[in-house]
Amino acid sequence: MTERKRRIAPSVLAANFAELGQAVSIAEKAGADWLHLDVMDGNFVPPITFGAQTVQALRSLSSLPLDTHLMTVHPAQHIDAFIEAGSDRVTFHLEAEIHAHRLLGALKERKVAAGVAIVPSTPVSALKELLPYLDQVLVMTVNPGWGGQAMIPSTLKKIEELAALRTAGAGDYLIAMDGGFSPKTASKIWEAGADMAVMGSAFYGAEDPSKAMKEAREA
Repeated sequence: MTERKRRIAPSVLAANFAELGQAVSIAEKAGADWLHLDVMDGNFVPPITFGAQTVQALRSLSSLPLDTHLMTVHPAQHIDAFIEAGSDRVTFHLEAEIHAHRLLGALKERKVAAGVAIVPSTPVSALKELLPYLDQVLVMTVNPGWGGQAMIPSTLKKIEELAALRTAGAGDYLIAMDGGFSPKTASKIWEAGADMAVMGSAFYGAEDPSKAMKEAREA
């Protein structure tokens, strides 16, 4: 059974890309559980962020688990590069992969945690056949592509639904959320049943990131 606790993963997307080493140090000092890496290809979402070389560089800087979120088309073409770069967890989008079951099997074979993400317009019911095979479900609580967006309140119902399905025996997966997490919204997210929250602008944009994370974890 997967351990349930409040995990927070700072998103380096919100950090200063010219000082990624410092961004890693800030996250470690604050007590981050993971580092969240938003990989965008300019197709699945409009922006382009970074690739496997950046993940490899971050791996050399930190022992924290690297949680890689592929916002890419054809994610199966990219998983090997990101695993070899040092990713511990790889999440791809259900909307981008027809053969999701096969890709989850490939991730399991490579001994990394396998996750699937869904955008706000995708219902939890679309994951029904995959839940037994998942280590993580990532609920996008904003439309992916840009940091700093406000959380879409209705997406919390998906977290609640996933928690209820897990309790009913549908799978043994972590429930993660990404979008609009801050000390102000944290209590609603934890209460809905989330195990992990991605913290971007509210962490790296805070005057005191360590304090912001502590307040969000304890909300």
